[in-house]
Amino acid sequence: MASIVVVEDDLRIREMVSRVLADQGHDVESAGTAMAGLERIVKGVTDLVILDLGLPDLDGGELLTMVRAVSDVPIVVVTARSGDAEVIRILDAGADDYLVKPFTSGQLAARVRAVLRRGTGTTPEGPTVVGGLTLDRSAREAMLDGNPLDLSPKEFDMLFYLASHAGEVITKRDLLAEVWREPYGGSEGTIDVHLSWLRKKLGESAAEPRYLRTVYGVGVKLIDPEP
Repeated sequence: MASIVVVEDDLRIREMVSRVLADQGHDVESAGTAMAGLERIVKGVTDLVILDLGLPDLDGGELLTMVRAVSDVPIVVVTARSGDAEVIRILDAGADDYLVKPFTSGQLAARVRAVLRRGTGTTPEGPTVVGGLTLDRSAREAMLDGNPLDLSPKEFDMLFYLASHAGEVITKRDLLAEVWREPYGGSEGTIDVHLSWLRKKLGESAAEPRYLRTVYGVGVKLIDPEP
């Protein structure tokens, strides 16, 4: 059983989602506004958030940013907004999954199970260190040679995943599945763009790599440049 907060302004949808999750054995609280949802999310132990974007008092994307500033709780966005740019924006802001309305109760339950299942994996204790690169997942902080790195949520998630599998070649499809939560779709161009941004922030380039090495036709791997 998980503790789930549903933030949705449409009463009919809110009741339907809450009922589906309760029938799955979860402890569900709900709110019709962003601020009421934020209060419920931070007041206790929350295992998952279901978040609508079209809220009456605050855009759901802003609430997502507020929650991400204080918590790594998994967030599944459910919304009628289906544009590719909007999906990318919300996932980059820290959402764990994105479900477009209308959806079936079965789809919702499956997404919730998948996100909760991912959250049960073992997280390494302490920071992840590769060479001069240090990443603290719990604090969502990254350091390079003792200097802080200014990373977006998805840049951090991508770098942390690569660092956690240092030396392994990771395919773009793996990154889409594990970082963007898009195992059956998504643009590999998104990976290329984020890799380019990460290289700049790490002080390297594709032509002169240090940490991020491209394995052409296969994927990318993160290595210790000075083993």
